[in-house]
Amino acid sequence: MLPDNWTRTEIGNIASFSSGNTPSKSKKQFWGGEYPWITAKDLKSHRLNSSIDGLTKGGFEVAKIAAENSTLLLVRGMTLLKKLPIGYATRDVAFNQDIKALVAKDDIDPQFLSYLLLANSKRIRNLVSTAGHGTGRLDSELIKSFPVLLPSSEEQTKIAQILSTWDEAITTVEKLIENSKQQKKALMQRLLIGNVRNPDFKKSKQLSSTPYGSIPADWRFVPIEQIAEEVSSRNSNEPITKVLSCSKHDGFVDSLTYFKKKVYSDDTSNYKVVKRGDFGFPSNHIEEGSIGYQNVCDLGVVSPIYTVFRTNSEVSDFYLYKLLKTEHYRQIFAAYTNASVDRRGSLRWKEFSKIKIPLPTLDEQEWIGEIIRIAESDEVNLKLQHSCLISQKKALMQQLLSGKKRVKIPEPTEG
Repeated sequence: MLPDNWTRTEIGNIASFSSGNTPSKSKKQFWGGEYPWITAKDLKSHRLNSSIDGLTKGGFEVAKIAAENSTLLLVRGMTLLKKLPIGYATRDVAFNQDIKALVAKDDIDPQFLSYLLLANSKRIRNLVSTAGHGTGRLDSELIKSFPVLLPSSEEQTKIAQILSTWDEAITTVEKLIENSKQQKKALMQRLLIGNVRNPDFKKSKQLSSTPYGSIPADWRFVPIEQIAEEVSSRNSNEPITKVLSCSKHDGFVDSLTYFKKKVYSDDTSNYKVVKRGDFGFPSNHIEEGSIGYQNVCDLGVVSPIYTVFRTNSEVSDFYLYKLLKTEHYRQIFAAYTNASVDRRGSLRWKEFSKIKIPLPTLDEQEWIGEIIRIAESDEVNLKLQHSCLISQKKALMQQLLSGKKRVKIPEPTEG
């Protein structure tokens, strides 16, 4: 049923298209400025903020410009993407030839148009032509004939205002998440080298110099081989089917779930067993920070290229894991990998075990870990709040833009 005072129309009847272009790359006077220049990689969020830059005033003047309140959508390379990137320009922006700008006609609220496209992005994405284009591109003519439901101008504006309020709340939480990440990172750096300490553990104000920086004089500085040993149990006796992989950011993950496809061998009999509480890393990728702590399952297996090790009672696993996941240690891994005699660029246990770590008492390690857990829980709560806001906005947008949920339009006041 068509909602009261709504009409059926097509996108081509409510907006006009404008194609982008790129100012000459050979003219250096056009580039390196603060005027906004939008490319496909910038269409990551619905609201295009003012931080994107790249053109000088001269470059901006010769570029194709989408005016403030225009909607931009990616029209090339669509087969590589799961969703259609749609951006709403909050100021005048220049854009390249991979993008088209849609300019709302006079009786159409421009922000409402952007939400209308966003709500229909999955269906619009199906309008892809690969004729003559290896990566595919959206067919502009088909987009023009795409059917939509259109409320009155007043209801368009009210809907846009409501959804914009949700976007502002989502943006606020995103900023809080980013601030939380930076604060946690700074706190971890200070905790893990002893710049921030609990007075109960502080026995000396003196510092010791190490190749990796200064640490408290009452901390030990030991090679990993003193607090851990390599384990190399194979999957041949009692075959284990849970195959794990190690990612740069998340550590150990279920391979099938993470990659959404099988990326390991059918025969896993030579794979290494990794128990809950073990550490491991792919020997040819550790310089990227790919090291993990196995808390996914009781027993899993990893590719033979992995190095697996287990700690002793002198170290808190959580403390060690957070230490080894820092950017500081990623750089150390990269340096050891580059210095390795293994021409394949691998870091094996023999060299890895010689890397030294700062080691406070076990009680202080656990205190450091607890402070980090508290900081991480704050970030997790913010991410959960962010996820809820996005889900709620998506549901509300579907209701509002289909007319299933109506908004109240103020009655016009008499002169």
